[in-house]
Amino acid sequence: MEGIIITDFFYLYDDTEETKTRFISFMGSKQRFDLAVIQTDRFYGKNIVLDIQSHRFAIIGKDDLDEPGYLEHIYNLDEEDAAELHHFLKQITSV
Repeated sequence: MEGIIITDFFYLYDDTEETKTRFISFMGSKQRFDLAVIQTDRFYGKNIVLDIQSHRFAIIGKDDLDEPGYLEHIYNLDEEDAAELHHFLKQITSV
């Protein structure tokens, strides 16, 4: 890409927002979870939940937690690990 200069971008949005981040680490029966839960007004009251160990993240609300297989798919977990993460996230009042 040598010689190509891009001067204008078409921004869809470029916002700065105050967020609250909670770092949580807990041990399940088979694996450790290291999470960052980011509270923001951006996603209709849902939180961004980052799994620092697996480098995966999702925008999660209570409705998402009720979706069968959601955590298994998003975080590439087996059923047992997903159940532990589900139980933990249900305890967080804003998720």
